[in-house]
Amino acid sequence: MSTATITSKGQITIPKDVRKALSLQVGEQVVFVLEGERAFLYPVRSGGIERLRRALKTAPPFTSREAEREAARREAVTNALGHDVELSHEG
Repeated sequence: MSTATITSKGQITIPKDVRKALSLQVGEQVVFVLEGERAFLYPVRSGGIERLRRALKTAPPFTSREAEREAARREAVTNALGHDVELSHEG
């Protein structure tokens, strides 16, 4: 487990052991996925943000806010990582 302190500007430094475990390099991006009161950090891999932007432009309308949030979480993680990820439904 690692901790980080939020600065007055809302910034944090990702701890070295986390950067190493996720193979994060200077200049790379990460995406935060919120689930209830938890946030998950995922590294963005080659072209992930552009794929996410394209997917959101063509996303069909949703019937409920919860369905919208769930679909957005799944799409963000899938596009950022380049593969499907099983998200927790607790929260």
